Amino acid sequence: METILIRNVRAADSLRDAVCDILLKDGKIAAIGENIAAETDRVIDGSGLAAMPGLFDMHVHFRDPGQTHKEDIYTGTAAALAGGVTGVLCMPNTTPPMDDPAQIREFLARAAETGVEVHQTGTLTLGLKGEQLSDYAALKAAGVTALSDDGRPVPTEKLMKAALIKAKEADLPVVSHCEDLAIINGGIINQGKVSEILGVKGMDRLSEDSITERDLQIALETGAQLHICHVSTRGSTDAVRKAKAAGGNVSCETAPHYFLLTEELLMQRDADYRMNPPLRTPDDVAAIKEGILDGTIDCIITDHAPHTAAEKSDFEKAPNGVVGLETSLAATLTAFYHTGLLSLQDIIRLMSDNPRKLLRLPARTLSEGQPADLILVDLNRKWTVNPEQLHSKSHNTVFKGMTFTGKVLTTITSGMIRYEENH
Repeated sequence: METILIRNVRAADSLRDAVCDILLKDGKIAAIGENIAAETDRVIDGSGLAAMPGLFDMHVHFRDPGQTHKEDIYTGTAAALAGGVTGVLCMPNTTPPMDDPAQIREFLARAAETGVEVHQTGTLTLGLKGEQLSDYAALKAAGVTALSDDGRPVPTEKLMKAALIKAKEADLPVVSHCEDLAIINGGIINQGKVSEILGVKGMDRLSEDSITERDLQIALETGAQLHICHVSTRGSTDAVRKAKAAGGNVSCETAPHYFLLTEELLMQRDADYRMNPPLRTPDDVAAIKEGILDGTIDCIITDHAPHTAAEKSDFEKAPNGVVGLETSLAATLTAFYHTGLLSLQDIIRLMSDNPRKLLRLPARTLSEGQPADLILVDLNRKWTVNPEQLHSKSHNTVFKGMTFTGKVLTTITSGMIRYEENH
């Protein structure tokens, strides 16, 4: 394992934001400070760059097992490393779903070889069918970090309450996909002026808002830890804000496309702009930004959901979902850091500190003795998203052709360089 010295870099985490040197040795941060003198295998000139703890994305789909024509654990983690993401939480809607302890152990064993800290959710209900609760104790023993039926909501209030009570007993957080499928009823984009113009069935925002309200109320009643997935509406953001004010052990996340893009993009009839929940209105975008700035929204995630070009070729029949691991930091820096709305430390809190805290994982800081899991970022590098250059097996990015400011150049985990930009 190399001994690496990063010189003259802006080191930013929850504890500091200052220019210094960072020495990496034996997989850990051996020293951090000014003018470090040490024998090294490699010296990296960090002038003009920022060093940050690796990002943690607590909502990804790696399609492994069963749908590996879209993505697998190796291409998914390669995409993560290229985006500066050193830790992920995988959702359970694989084929078959993640309700089998043996399957979970096998997946996590393969994931351990990738250089990314991979965590797995177990299913709230067997087979994601919304009928019978999974064995949470067995799933926890197999290594799951959280529970979710992501991709589908738990269908009834009674079953969701039983799930939250049982999850609390197992001391596991619940990650909830809040949408009423009966209200969606085959809708494929946000219900509104664009769906009317295109003549396609829309998704009423009530589908998200109603289940969000339901699950938050159950969380308040039971005291269980509940995390709301991919918030996209003003109503859901307001509901989380109120539940937090009422003392609930609740949190939520959003994705860059919900604070940067609106439903107008669907006028192109391009399924790469379709995801679930869908792109919403300018007012919803404003609400998501407000929620990030006032702390209602705890995390920025990607909901990385790969689909093949063939699957995405038919606008009305394509599956929902977009990839995002390689663009999330750049999109967030562009929207918030370079506009002066958030500091770099704020972004680290949203994309590294908070996800780890919510999943009860050890914090990551640029401190002596900490694991050497960090990224080097050129905060001012402008670049244009080219889908063909992505490391994911699928290229269905909603940001294709967009120019961002901020680029991950190097990703290091356990003291090893896992990704380095080659141009």
